[in-house]
Amino acid sequence: MASVSSLHFLFLLLLHLHFTLSTGNKNHITDRISLEIISGYGGGFIPPPSPSPQPKPEKCPPPLTPPPQPKPEECPPPPPPPPPPPEECPPLSTPPPPPPPPPPPPPPPPPPEEFPPPSTPPPPPPPPPPPPPPPPPPPPPPPEEFPPPSTPPPPPPPPPEECPPPSTPPPPPPLPQPKPEECPPPPPPPPPPPPPPPPPPPPPPPHVPPKPPKSPPLPQLTFASPLLKKVYPVLQAFKKLVEVDPKNILASWSGSDICGKYRGLECAIFPGTKYQAVASVQFNGFNFTGKKLRLANFLDKLETVTIFHANSNNFLGTVPEVSNLKYLYELDLSNNKLTGDFPASVLKATNLTFLDLRFNAFSGSVPRQVFNLDLDVLFINNNNLVQKLPPNLGSITALYLTFANNRFIGPIPDSIGDIKYLQEVLFLNNQLTGCLPYQIGKLNQATVFDVGYNNLTGPIPYSFGCLDKIEQVNLARNKFYGTIPEILCEISSLKNLSLSYNYFTQAGPKCRKLIRRNILDVRKNCILDLPNQKTPLECATFFMRKQACPNSKSMFRIPCDKNPNQVTLDQERLEEEQGRTSSLVSYGALNPDRIRNL
Repeated sequence: MASVSSLHFLFLLLLHLHFTLSTGNKNHITDRISLEIISGYGGGFIPPPSPSPQPKPEKCPPPLTPPPQPKPEECPPPPPPPPPPPEECPPLSTPPPPPPPPPPPPPPPPPPEEFPPPSTPPPPPPPPPPPPPPPPPPPPPPPEEFPPPSTPPPPPPPPPEECPPPSTPPPPPPLPQPKPEECPPPPPPPPPPPPPPPPPPPPPPPHVPPKPPKSPPLPQLTFASPLLKKVYPVLQAFKKLVEVDPKNILASWSGSDICGKYRGLECAIFPGTKYQAVASVQFNGFNFTGKKLRLANFLDKLETVTIFHANSNNFLGTVPEVSNLKYLYELDLSNNKLTGDFPASVLKATNLTFLDLRFNAFSGSVPRQVFNLDLDVLFINNNNLVQKLPPNLGSITALYLTFANNRFIGPIPDSIGDIKYLQEVLFLNNQLTGCLPYQIGKLNQATVFDVGYNNLTGPIPYSFGCLDKIEQVNLARNKFYGTIPEILCEISSLKNLSLSYNYFTQAGPKCRKLIRRNILDVRKNCILDLPNQKTPLECATFFMRKQACPNSKSMFRIPCDKNPNQVTLDQERLEEEQGRTSSLVSYGALNPDRIRNL
């Protein structure tokens, strides 16, 4: 009975303790100790308090300032908190400062004491910064760690202030901001990549001229002959090369009526066929201009052409191959801008009779084969040709030769007398030297002989008296000397005899008559009794170093067997009749715009 009464007394005592704890009695600690002694739980084991919604210490971040280390007799510290999950750490908008070195590990927990000594509560933590969202409540402790007594557990005695609060604590204070060292700092965000350089502005699209509106398809062209149809694309391609057409010639080059409408072109029946074809190209004086205006792919494509005259235009480049132009008889490319060596391609134009290349920029030498051609006209004056006159000069059959205004050197070859039908020859303004060959007197068809502005010397051959048709003789500005042959001055056809700026010393009565008639010009010579002569010093200086001719006796040969001392009817008619007048061709060739006048 006594033990039953003791149990009953203990039960009532526990109930009283429960109410005392609820009312906050300060003697609950003492009563709790007494109860533990009476109930037999005084062996140092303290029943765990009832679970409460208070979060476990390990779930709550410690205050910003760590509390002082508990003394061995204080409540046992809770186990070290597990590392908080990443989601419990507040997100950091900016990279945190570098973490401080981790604190030293806590000392091992001291053995629990039976009676915790009273201690003053720790100073309240400083007000924390605004808390993050409260973490979820911790799960209840596993029951197996603290087995309850067989009887209903009494309310737990109030813990000391250092220990967890009673079952009905005030609302938990806001959680302080966890220290940087308690939450592993997130890895610092990688520095933002530097902004890519702005792409270079796209290159401006190439300027493409707007396409002209498509013209309606041309009607099918009908040509008068297949030869005209063949040459049509050649003409149209040439038309595109001409950028300047001052006379608006090419405006007529449209359609299929080539023979009727195309200015500058003439048609004829092609030999051996019944078809019309382009037979003549007359571009003289048109002044066509273009950066790519060339004869290639134009002249050499006109396979039916017989005459090609293009004086005074602006063709560039060289002369193309013309061997396929089987019927080409006349080629006039004078007064253009052609360059390069002498166009040897003309040597294959075997039917060529007229070749005019004057007033261009051809250089080098003239092939000897040119003088074997059956040419009537060879105009190569006013270029940059440099060479000796070839020995086969007399092989040419030309009527008109102009070598003027180049740089020919050396003497005039003796073979010149073999050009039986030569009418006009111009050697003026070159660098010829030596004496005049007497064979010149064989040119009985000649009307013009001009060797002015050279370095020729010696007396005038008496053979000049055989030039019965001569009209123009120009020996001015050389180094001729001696007596002016009377046989020359008695030629009735003579219109101009220029002997100025030489070193002649005598003029007979027949020549003085020509002086009075202004036919003979003897200015600046050494004829002492005539006005406007060189000074005696100039004449004396020259005769001290004059050049003798290698065959001086030939200077007195007369191939026509005339008597130089006999008065002829031609001499008597000089004052009575005016000699016949002819049109001079070769002198016209010294004018770049002068075209053929034969």
